Amino acid sequence: MDLAGRLARVRRNSFQVLQCAVAGGLAWFLAQQVLGHERPVFAGIAAVVALSVSYGQRRRRVLEVVVGVAVGVLVGDLIVLVVGSGAWQVALVVALSMTVATFLGAGTLMINQSAVQAVFVTTFVAPAGEGVDRWLDAVTGGLVALAIATVVPSSPLQRPLGLAVGLLREIAELLAEAAAAGRAHDAGLAHEALEHARSTQTRLDALRAAGAEGLDVAAGSPWRRRHGSRVRDVVTLSEPLDRAVRNVRVLARRLESAVDRGERVPPLLLDCVEALGAAALRLAGDLAEGAPLDEVVDELVGVAAASAEVPRTTLSADVVLAQVRSTTVDLLQVAGLDGRDALGRVRRVTGG
Repeated sequence: MDLAGRLARVRRNSFQVLQCAVAGGLAWFLAQQVLGHERPVFAGIAAVVALSVSYGQRRRRVLEVVVGVAVGVLVGDLIVLVVGSGAWQVALVVALSMTVATFLGAGTLMINQSAVQAVFVTTFVAPAGEGVDRWLDAVTGGLVALAIATVVPSSPLQRPLGLAVGLLREIAELLAEAAAAGRAHDAGLAHEALEHARSTQTRLDALRAAGAEGLDVAAGSPWRRRHGSRVRDVVTLSEPLDRAVRNVRVLARRLESAVDRGERVPPLLLDCVEALGAAALRLAGDLAEGAPLDEVVDELVGVAAASAEVPRTTLSADVVLAQVRSTTVDLLQVAGLDGRDALGRVRRVTGG
């Protein structure tokens, strides 16, 4: 990674770093000044560890870390109080803390934190009377983390739309590449277009993950709940976008097969593929700008109408034609039409 990439990574994570720093200092201050603990190490540890998780499902994960830390500290202190500190005591507290966390229905994060904190407590034995204080410190740090976790930037809410727009632009690129390969009768270009189409799964997975993360942020932060409906609208795009990508993959595969076999691909069909790519690109731009989508809907219906003029030739060409129409239906749904309306508009102009 070059210097610019490293600096960009720092900028992307700067708010989360700031949250952890503030949480660690605030937890220490509260435990020391309010609870009167002289060395509230576990307050800062619990706060920082809890906030180090990603935004997605953050409240649940923060709670898991809080409970895990508290369980580990409590079990570790109790064991040290009864049997002292040593190698076998470390093994015992790890087993007990993980067992307790598992019994409480913990996830992997909570179980691991309970074990780590138990080892720490057993290794650094507290002076007399400070065992309970360390447990309270851990709880204090966790509560501070839960409070600060509600303060989040707007980026997790904006990211799903950005990914959806990026995926539409990639669909447009794929269609342009496939049409160019068909016009040039170039098997190499057709294969490259197919490989490009096959690489889009990571974008789809990222869109779904970002959607879940955005919904969690909108639900968990009182300052972001008003954005919840907008995030949900974007999340609903993932299903038709998924279908569109799959249909474009089939289209690219059949075009590669046709070119490889030397089959004739009707120029009108390649015109439709290019026009569909142009419509996808316009849809991406309109979504990004929040512009009305009526014109791009008309453009997509126009692509479907043009496909009705394509002559029937080979099986591969017929499959490509079918995928053009199916992808058009998918993109109409991305533009806001429901499934029945999108299919009905395509069928009316194609006679299908």
